[in-house]
Amino acid sequence: MPATVTPPAPPTARAVPTALVAAVVFLTAVAPLATDMYVTAFPTVEAEFRTSASAVQLTLTTFFAGMGLGQLVGGPFSDQRGRRLPLLAGTLLVVAASVVCALAPSIGVLTAARLVQGFAGGWVMVIARSVVVDLAHGAQLVRVLNVVMGIGGIAPVLGPLFGAAILGFGDWRTTFWVLAGLGVLMCVTAAVVVPESLPRDRRHAGGLRTFRLAARQVLGDRRFVGYVVTACAAFVGVFAYVATSPFVLQTMNGLSPTAYAIDFAANAGAMTIASLVAARLAGRVSTRRIILVGQACMGVSGAGMLIGAIWFGMPLIVALIGFFVLMIGNGLVVTNGGALASSAVPAHPGTSSAVLGLVQWTTAGVTAPIAGLGGSDTAVPMAVLVLGGALVSLWGLLVLARPHTTGRTTS
Repeated sequence: MPATVTPPAPPTARAVPTALVAAVVFLTAVAPLATDMYVTAFPTVEAEFRTSASAVQLTLTTFFAGMGLGQLVGGPFSDQRGRRLPLLAGTLLVVAASVVCALAPSIGVLTAARLVQGFAGGWVMVIARSVVVDLAHGAQLVRVLNVVMGIGGIAPVLGPLFGAAILGFGDWRTTFWVLAGLGVLMCVTAAVVVPESLPRDRRHAGGLRTFRLAARQVLGDRRFVGYVVTACAAFVGVFAYVATSPFVLQTMNGLSPTAYAIDFAANAGAMTIASLVAARLAGRVSTRRIILVGQACMGVSGAGMLIGAIWFGMPLIVALIGFFVLMIGNGLVVTNGGALASSAVPAHPGTSSAVLGLVQWTTAGVTAPIAGLGGSDTAVPMAVLVLGGALVSLWGLLVLARPHTTGRTTS
């Protein structure tokens, strides 16, 4: 029989220092920043290694897969061993992986190093958030986590802008040297600012086995699975866009790296604003109805871009409008789908979050190389993925996560 895990006693009520909040924000923002900082240079990477667009996009796949795995493993490991030493080890691994990326002699080495970089980034993210959960409680915990998640949402928006600025004085390898420098700052920050927040008497030996048992319970809930499908299928469109937009906008339509970065930031900003609007509507408009509006946006975007890609070679105006509408739709779907997934299994909030994060990042990793199957001179696979993701997301909402016919629901 599996060992019974006794929940740790709640921490003593005390304010979380501002410096610690700032440290956690920094530690959790670097990995999302690393996701998009070098996408502007995708065509350059393709040319230098004399490889294919799909091979370059595979470096996103391995990073996303690493992020999901790092979060899945890092949380339970730190529950057993404490926060501080695993956090320091993760930051050192970020530095090492970034250096290998910067020195990579081939696309294969770069791809493998990105896997390790993603794993280390996900590991650091989940442990840094756990420090907040250890020390804060109640309304303060909600406020701090909102700050952390808010900055995490801004980081990918700033990534392409930073990447374009770096390309102004360096090349794509310079991007990874900058990330290595940020990794050093992460290590110093963790060593100087972050305390050990989980005393030995509050650690447990459940680890991954406890997670596995809880995951089996949440995956047995049909509505949870449905909302996970709803959110993660929408992620297909986002990362098909992330993986192919440098080629669609720069290689096929001639945008400069700076113009591309500005457009990327505008689209990410649209997604953020859509998420904020959805948050303001919470309690006044059905969350499922908001998701449906987002799915409609995604479907229209995918259909329009598929027509543009097949018959017109993806004109710039079609790509710009299609990507913008796509990101608005995702802002309405992904966050709300994740919220409804968590509300479907309120007894396991941590496990549901870990499962959702793992599936999301794995989905992102699988999407990137598929989106690039047509090479750097066609947008058809990307458009198919956007439209297909919208339809699967709709199926998850209307079929798998259909409301119970009796009783009150939280949707």
